[in-house]
Amino acid sequence: MSPSLATSRAAPQPAIRRVLIANRGEIAVRIQRTLRQMGVETVAIFHRVDADAPHVTGADHAIALAGDTAVAAHLDGPQIIAAARATGADAIHPGYGFLSENAGFARQVAEAGLTFIGPDAQTIALMGDKISARQFAEAHGVPVAPSVMPTGDLDAFAAEAGRIGFPLLIKASAGGGGKGMSIVREAGGLREAARLAASEAQRYFGDGRVYAETYVERPRHIEVQVFGDGLGGAIHLFERECSVQRRFQKIIEEAPAARLPAALRAEICEAAVRLAAAARYRNAGTVEFILGADGRFFFLEMNTRLQVEHPVTEMITGLDLVRMQLEIAGGAPLPAQADIVARGHAIECRICAEAPDRGFLPATGAVRHLHAPHGPGIRFENALREGQKVTADFDPMLAKLVVDGGDRAAAIERTIAALRDLALLGVETNVDYLARVLAHPAFRAGDLHTAFVSEHAESLSPQPLADDALDRTLIAAVLGQRIFRALVADVPEPQASMGGWRN
Repeated sequence: MSPSLATSRAAPQPAIRRVLIANRGEIAVRIQRTLRQMGVETVAIFHRVDADAPHVTGADHAIALAGDTAVAAHLDGPQIIAAARATGADAIHPGYGFLSENAGFARQVAEAGLTFIGPDAQTIALMGDKISARQFAEAHGVPVAPSVMPTGDLDAFAAEAGRIGFPLLIKASAGGGGKGMSIVREAGGLREAARLAASEAQRYFGDGRVYAETYVERPRHIEVQVFGDGLGGAIHLFERECSVQRRFQKIIEEAPAARLPAALRAEICEAAVRLAAAARYRNAGTVEFILGADGRFFFLEMNTRLQVEHPVTEMITGLDLVRMQLEIAGGAPLPAQADIVARGHAIECRICAEAPDRGFLPATGAVRHLHAPHGPGIRFENALREGQKVTADFDPMLAKLVVDGGDRAAAIERTIAALRDLALLGVETNVDYLARVLAHPAFRAGDLHTAFVSEHAESLSPQPLADDALDRTLIAAVLGQRIFRALVADVPEPQASMGGWRN
């Protein structure tokens, strides 16, 4: 077990009083919520297309960014740092995506005399390069899959790959999100796969290096939430299961992982802590692993930021990870490992603007109506408003539904009910698809792996609607609105005075 690290303490830091959130959408709103509770002022940044977005109107201060596109504006590190200075911010929280794992940006923030709420630039650079990260992991006793490193010589690369054997997974060294990644099952397809992966990696990351590693068939994707103090102290907040994916993108996450033996859970979590401690990691991070059916697990990567799925960890531990980030950035000690306790089960569904029945194609439109589910154990993380345009400019994720229960079965049932209670009209989403996944017998049984979506594609397809189903659905939707219910119940005089009697 990891030792208690409650006495580990970083150098004292000035109090953080105002934080610029270098992000937008639901994660910016979620960070604002915690900062408001802590009495810390917030600064929102926005491109003109987001001028009246919830993350802007909900901030204490807001400042516009220039840029041809919203994405370009949010990737302009110098302009964001200038915005922080102009608004009197003393720290920057990057959220996830955009510049959250950009070592150069973290370095510039520190050089500007501001606090970067995350790891230091050196650690981000180490873990951001998949090759250096796996070499570091291997050197510190963390299992890694057999692999072939790039040499610039395709013939040598192919020969070494043949020695390891197939299937192989081609991956981009600087990659993420499934970009520059493909599975090769025989030697004849290796060269072309490597060439295409390198081309895609160069296009998305400006770095065409790729490598190959043994592909584990039907693997599970298990990740561990860690925190470090930057001095060699580290703790874990248990694991999350992220195996249900489409095109290497997670769509459902849960904590704890289903059907994971206690001894194996401890081994995986301890490996993650060992890696974080060796890297002298500071703040929040996630160590990701691939777990085979034989119980062997291999290091996949380390994400040096807050994860999209962090709320499921908050649900089972009762901890606020953003608060912990801010406290550690301010020099507070880590909690003791023995004090971190997991209870119950939590599930997160990513609500995306996409068409699952048409190959998960991105969808566009405008939010015409939003009814969010609510109740005990339900969080609906979003930054949506009626009339908001949904374009292809950003990631298709619109919101996150996070639900907890006393155990996994209860969490599944409560999540399905919450999905059925969620109404988002005006843009096609994956809400119904997510409910079908959760209700699937294999999901309920915990038979999870990264090929779950493709393996069960046919049984996850929607059933044909009855001829009158659309009419009944529209009537129910109309009657669900208060204004229509009032009209239906509004009986004029003198009939209203007659009570229940009718002739």
